[in-house]
Amino acid sequence: MKILARLVGYLFGIGAVLGLIGAAVLAYGIYHYSQDLPDYTALRDYQPPIMTRVHAANGELIAEYARERRMFLPIESMPDLLKQAFISAEDKNFYEHSGIDFVGIARAVVRNVQAYGSGRRPEGASTITQQVAKNFLLSSDVAIERKIREAILALRIERAYTKDEILELYLNEIYLGLGSYGVAAAALVYFDKSVHELTLAEVAYLAALPKAPNNYHPYRYTDRAIERRNWVLDRMVENGYVSAEEAAAAQAEPLNVTPRESGTFIAASDYFAEEVRRQLGERYGNDGLYTGGLSVRTTLDPDRQRMARAALRRGLVNFDRQQGWRGPLSQIDISGDWGATLAEVESLADVQEWRLAVVLATGDGGADIGLQPGRDASGAVLAERAIGRIEDRGVPFERWNVEGNRNAVRGADGALDPGDVVYVSALDEGRYELQQVPEVEGALVAMDPYTGRVVAMVGGFSFSESQFNRATQAQRQPGSSFKPFIYAAALDNGYTPSSVVLDAPIEIDQGGGLGVWRPANYSNEFYGPQTLRMGIELSRNVMTVRLARDMGMPLIAEYARRFGIYDDLPQVLSMSLGAGETTLMRMTAAYAVIANGGRSIEPTLVDRVQDRFGETIFRHDARMCDACRATAYTGQGEPEIVDEREQVLDPLTAYQVTSMLEGVVQRGTATRIRDRLDGWAIAGKTGTTNDYKDAWFIGFSPDLVVGVYVGFDNPRSMGRGAAGGTLAAPIFADFMEQALAGTPHTEFQVPRGITLIPIDRRTGLRVSAGTAGAILEGFRPGTQPPDSYSIIGYTDQFGRPLTVNPEADRAVVSGTGGLY
Repeated sequence: MKILARLVGYLFGIGAVLGLIGAAVLAYGIYHYSQDLPDYTALRDYQPPIMTRVHAANGELIAEYARERRMFLPIESMPDLLKQAFISAEDKNFYEHSGIDFVGIARAVVRNVQAYGSGRRPEGASTITQQVAKNFLLSSDVAIERKIREAILALRIERAYTKDEILELYLNEIYLGLGSYGVAAAALVYFDKSVHELTLAEVAYLAALPKAPNNYHPYRYTDRAIERRNWVLDRMVENGYVSAEEAAAAQAEPLNVTPRESGTFIAASDYFAEEVRRQLGERYGNDGLYTGGLSVRTTLDPDRQRMARAALRRGLVNFDRQQGWRGPLSQIDISGDWGATLAEVESLADVQEWRLAVVLATGDGGADIGLQPGRDASGAVLAERAIGRIEDRGVPFERWNVEGNRNAVRGADGALDPGDVVYVSALDEGRYELQQVPEVEGALVAMDPYTGRVVAMVGGFSFSESQFNRATQAQRQPGSSFKPFIYAAALDNGYTPSSVVLDAPIEIDQGGGLGVWRPANYSNEFYGPQTLRMGIELSRNVMTVRLARDMGMPLIAEYARRFGIYDDLPQVLSMSLGAGETTLMRMTAAYAVIANGGRSIEPTLVDRVQDRFGETIFRHDARMCDACRATAYTGQGEPEIVDEREQVLDPLTAYQVTSMLEGVVQRGTATRIRDRLDGWAIAGKTGTTNDYKDAWFIGFSPDLVVGVYVGFDNPRSMGRGAAGGTLAAPIFADFMEQALAGTPHTEFQVPRGITLIPIDRRTGLRVSAGTAGAILEGFRPGTQPPDSYSIIGYTDQFGRPLTVNPEADRAVVSGTGGLY
């Protein structure tokens, strides 16, 4: 017994020593691995990368931008069922353990011993708290040192944070596949739902993903994904969260994954969204844009945006059809499965009205076509093959437009051959119309004239084809659409709409070896003395040059700068005819200043930007209105908005220019618009540059300014007759017909101080009301219709401006084709 007692004591002593040594080693290990641990208290300031979301003015989502698609969701906003699914899948004892689950560790040890030598990745027993420590503070490498540091951090995190705070961090941070981080983003990405709309089967599938999202991909590994989801459902039953019957019903469901599309979410808004993205990147940097969780409210009106794109496309397509058929996109072999081959041909994704097709046979007054098959959610080509037909009436091209061939196109079988790949659009059941992507390009901008809010912007025919935004990036000559600013400068500096300028040949020595410049009118004719109104209504070039020379180019350059058209206009007379390059956005904004009574506006695509906390960090409308913040009505008067924006143009001058631009539509170069928009108050100006390289129309109603530009990206002639009035103006009218539908008919307001006097618009002389050819002309205080003229550009033998009394000196100017 003594020997046994001694042996027990001996063993006890050895055990005590070993225990002390073990405790010391453990203490040293904890001390050692605790050195240089990350500061877990930083989790208090957790600000994960969150996607930026861009919305239209009505709240519709336009686009999302993110490196990690994540939306932060407070734990209080997460449904219990969702939390229970993840706890069942990842850490069933989450609310019981203190950061480390020793039972789970023992289970993992047994399984790893059993799997030793199999080559499989060792199984962990990390709790949710440990995963938070790893994901936020450590690396993901499989190493004993990392696991020890992870365990230490988990214990400390548990002491510093509540269970709900830890779970909130975890459910917002984890990667769940398909580019989604956190449960809120995953619900949108996988099911296009908010977390509150998810079914039991759907939350179970999301909870199945954290271990290895790619291994449970819904399309590549569907069976495996369903098996893992059903395992999660079994665990939820085991933990008492759902009944066996509920789980069985959920397990019987397919995955029903419906991935949310990326890119733009409002059809037709691609150019707008990209311009907003670019501006946000410039303002907040790429980190702010892609990780800052900005909430951006834009100025976009989705309905008018769709109208704008449709109007521009129709105009470009119609012009392109007049130029002729250029032939098919390509040719493919149709002897085998033509559908599989055609499916590989890239199409314009944003021209949804068109489909790619291949010609299968021609004859009998038409062509049989096969339509490009679709793809399923996994990207596999569908087996179904759809057939259609292009009849002769479905070929809208009268002639060919290829080098060496301008012959007539004689029906579908004359334009097409078997194997041709073409675009088509549906006419009626089974019948299609041949389409062709226009070579010519263009842009359209629609803007609120009082605020500068851009309600619609289209930068080209197709964003898929070209992301170059012709509304903001294309530098083009505005031509005669620049003239209103010449006339505005004149009216602001002593001229009246009845002032007379000589329209006759003029030679200008440009100096510097540039030779003599002889400006001419569009018609190559001259019309003698003309009023300013006639000059702008009929777009007289020579009159404009004489007027600019009379005022001096420094004054015109200053007005161009004030209106924001040019930063530094070269002070040469050719610039008065719009020879300098600018953008459609700048020109449209300049017209908005006129429509806004001469007060400066700053064009904007963004109304407001809020940070991740909901604080407004940018607001476009900087006008002051303290009384607008009243919380209740107590009999106070109407709030007064203080508008401190610069007065670029006298309001009286702005009205005079507007009235003259109304004349352009009613009697001048834009009468096509009058015929389309009869009854609406519309003012505007056409613009056509040399050799028909650019066609413009910019106009406005009392509440909407719209600019349209058309031209080839590499400037070349569009052909004789491709002028602003025939090409750009119909696009403007097409858009305005839709945009103004249902809105009240209003007239342009006459500002206080303007006197309306009936005059003859050709002579500028006062006439009786009701006289044929009479119009009401607006005159500023101190001005009136003249009794005699000092004709600008018309001098006597001593070089002095010649004054003409229209009654006494009629013969002096007879035969000039002008006023008399």
